[in-house]
Amino acid sequence: MLKQPTLIFAFLLIQLGQVCLGQTDSLSSKIKFGAYIETYYSYDFGNPKNNERPGFMYSFDRHDEVSLNLGFLKAGYDDSKIRANLAFMAGSYTNANLASESGTFKNIFEANAGVKISKKKNLWIDAGIFPSHIGFESAIGIDCWNVTRSMMAENSPYYESGVKISYDSDNKKWFMSGLIINGWQRITIPTGNTTPGIGHQITFKPNGSISLNSSSFVGNIQTDSNIRMRYFHNFYCIAQLNKKFAITLGFDNGMQEKSEVNSKLSHWFSPVFMVRFSPTDKFNISSRFEYYSDKEEVIIKTGTKNGFQTLGSSLNLDYKIQENMLCRIEGRILNSKDKIFLMGQRQTSHNIFVTGSLAFRL
Repeated sequence: MLKQPTLIFAFLLIQLGQVCLGQTDSLSSKIKFGAYIETYYSYDFGNPKNNERPGFMYSFDRHDEVSLNLGFLKAGYDDSKIRANLAFMAGSYTNANLASESGTFKNIFEANAGVKISKKKNLWIDAGIFPSHIGFESAIGIDCWNVTRSMMAENSPYYESGVKISYDSDNKKWFMSGLIINGWQRITIPTGNTTPGIGHQITFKPNGSISLNSSSFVGNIQTDSNIRMRYFHNFYCIAQLNKKFAITLGFDNGMQEKSEVNSKLSHWFSPVFMVRFSPTDKFNISSRFEYYSDKEEVIIKTGTKNGFQTLGSSLNLDYKIQENMLCRIEGRILNSKDKIFLMGQRQTSHNIFVTGSLAFRL
């Protein structure tokens, strides 16, 4: 499965090299360097052992310690016909999300190259490692409304690798993309799996205040000899109601075959509602209400009678120190149908924690 994306990626790198060699004088104006650092402190009132937060949390997952969630250095090139990005990262986000990857892949945040294939239209082919095309919350916290990510975001892909074709309309109202990728949040595919995953993304912005998005994933998440097809769709709407108020509505819906010989599907879903109030240019107040239902434990394993069925709410306060630095604090509570959390040595159905962060982007 890797052969075609790898060949395309190599071709794009060769094209990029040829362009760079021919435009040495203007090269510096087309290369941009950046950096991102997000440190945090999180206190879980369940006082978990080994300072590890619940296993379905993959960001800000360390308890009672000052830690780095995500830090990366990035270089990008864009001359309107060729583009490329390379970023190396570190942090607790890296340790949690890329545990299944091998070697130096664990430290790659982004590595891709692309070629514009139309002279008149904004049509591109890109290959490599990308941020995920699914969801409205990314790994970069400064771009999100809350300190921590929703259960929806934590349990769908943050990154992917493969090849994609994308189109931006001239009026910037439509973005469309089709992808062939190496599976569900994978850089390297699992041994024994040669089946590519596929996906799509369509974003419609009828005006400057509303964004509607549809994204999908379809693929086998097991081996060729034990096929388990997964069908997943994410929808969201972001609306800036006025200068001070904005809302986000999101909904994940997933299905997966129970086994190779049983084509019946297990089902999980997650709705999210978020509201943000910006009283001044310096302050934002955000609240999130969410639910995640995975009764058959396809995504989140609990070993309990009712599986994972959890409500969540949070309240977030941001202070913008300057345009590229954000100080934040968030209080969050999760309530589960079963007693899946720990309060010391005792099982409980709720989890309460507070997280503060400082994010800087260059």
